[in-house]
Amino acid sequence: MAASEKRKPERMTGADAVVRSLEELGTEIVFGLPGGAVLPLYDALFRAEKLRHVLVRHEQGAGHAAEGYAVASGNVGVCLATSGPGATNLVTPIADAYLDSVPMVAITGQVGSPLLGTDAFQEADIRGITMPITKHNLMVTKAEEIPSAIATAFHIASTGRPGPVLVDIPKDVQNAEIEFTWPPTVDLPGYKPNTKPHNRQIAQAAKMISKAKRPVLYIGGGVVKANAHKQLAKFVEATGIPVVTTLMALGAFPQDHPLYLGMPGMHGTVPAVGAFQESDLLIAIGARFDDRVTGDTDTFAPHAKVIHADIDPAEVGKIRPVDVPIVGDAKRVLSELTDYFDDKGKVKAPSIEPWIDRLADLKKRFPRGYEEHTDGTLAPQFVLETLSKTAGPDAIYVSGVGQHQMWAAQFIDYDKPRHWINSGGAGTMGFSIPAALGAKAAMPDKEVWAIDGDGCFQMTNQEITTAALEGFPIKVALINNGNLGMVRQWQTLFYDGHYSHTKLGGEVYVPDFVKLSEALGAVSFRVTSADEVEEAIQRAREINDRPVVVEFVVGEDAQVWPMIAAGTSNSDIEYARGMRPFFGEEESAAESPETINDTIEALDQEGN
Repeated sequence: MAASEKRKPERMTGADAVVRSLEELGTEIVFGLPGGAVLPLYDALFRAEKLRHVLVRHEQGAGHAAEGYAVASGNVGVCLATSGPGATNLVTPIADAYLDSVPMVAITGQVGSPLLGTDAFQEADIRGITMPITKHNLMVTKAEEIPSAIATAFHIASTGRPGPVLVDIPKDVQNAEIEFTWPPTVDLPGYKPNTKPHNRQIAQAAKMISKAKRPVLYIGGGVVKANAHKQLAKFVEATGIPVVTTLMALGAFPQDHPLYLGMPGMHGTVPAVGAFQESDLLIAIGARFDDRVTGDTDTFAPHAKVIHADIDPAEVGKIRPVDVPIVGDAKRVLSELTDYFDDKGKVKAPSIEPWIDRLADLKKRFPRGYEEHTDGTLAPQFVLETLSKTAGPDAIYVSGVGQHQMWAAQFIDYDKPRHWINSGGAGTMGFSIPAALGAKAAMPDKEVWAIDGDGCFQMTNQEITTAALEGFPIKVALINNGNLGMVRQWQTLFYDGHYSHTKLGGEVYVPDFVKLSEALGAVSFRVTSADEVEEAIQRAREINDRPVVVEFVVGEDAQVWPMIAAGTSNSDIEYARGMRPFFGEEESAAESPETINDTIEALDQEGN
């Protein structure tokens, strides 16, 4: 029978049709929490033979777990919740998935159709609430529409620019009986994502690249989503253009490659930020010119023309005017651009030896590093550097949000895509533990490390129990500085050290994370000195029958450097506090690259 041929109809309930549709679409696992409005669906899950359900402790955990699963596997993540507060608890992970372009389908139960709009018990207009943060959402009003609705949700979530789709199903629709047929018809006349870039724009871009003297590849998370890392490597090999990868694109290009400059933006490397500020051509692919990258947009890359390629036409030129706009899939864009520069290509690779030398010099003079703590406390950077060396590039690292996230981005070496998972656009505290659980569910043979802070951990630590009971032996590196660290850093730098409500613990272990983690079903132990770090990590790696939480007690004064203050020019980057590599106090951010070079050489001479 042909794949497209309709099968003989089967009599079943709407709830059974949801389960069957998910199975037909290749779904193996869903994350959820039952409630009144979704009980018919859970009764259907009780009978399911192919679909595994993971019972989380909080619906937010279900959403983040679905995200972690989706990013690690490249497949659509699925989460379930009941109506009212169950559905609204999904709002944060839905918003997170929307900003980070994660393919996710959220299925929510709803009060019965006759009760809609009456403020019935546990009624919430989840469609209206999530309208701005979903790629699409819909309410199923007839049980017969369920197969088509689920198939449509998967199609929209996974094609074009990926994103979350919500399907809301009233309880009476779940209970109704239908004649189930598969496959359904998916008819979306207004939805036609453009994946093929226009030939003329590719040609224009190639000519512009060939003539550039200081080009930089600005690679965003879209390259990871498009599985375009191999095409990126080939393009770099053909052109010799240096590469900058955003927070969401770490691993899209090997970090040990001589043309890799690091991460740009607020806590980016000096070579990456300097390359942008001195560049004459930005080749942005799958990136959206986020404010954390650009800082003050008026002074961002002031000398650069821009080629901007993205699958979402709304992003092209949204923040920065574009000289060559390209709408298309990152894999196809890179592949077609490479064709212009191969052995039989139509244009020559740019001649940029002085530019490469300049950037190599910046890499040499401003390497990755940190200061040891004079008070003897453990440096968090050392912890993550040691974790990277010990666990290696094959492990999957899932981060929470804050200082530990930035240190993880800086001090762990990522050589493969989908091995770094974090909350970028939304900056969601509490992301790490459930997302790591989802990543482990997707890649059970991989070692998965959740890198969390004491603030983040206290938001979603209950999912440690989910990991313990459901058989997902994740490992947690808990960076405990007793504070909301990133907020404290800003208070140090910009609010005269007024530490308003950022101290979480400190001198006393409250909560005692070791005891708490053990109570939640994990093995746990505490590390307070540098000589214990590697041994503790190895010990955690040897335990694979349950979750492990390693608490690293670090100094509260550790800060993330380099840094660019929010809303300021990238040219004002500080390599360390008070140390500005590019400009003196009175110099303009729009100085020419030649002037910048002179300034740096003068500073070097002064230092010698």
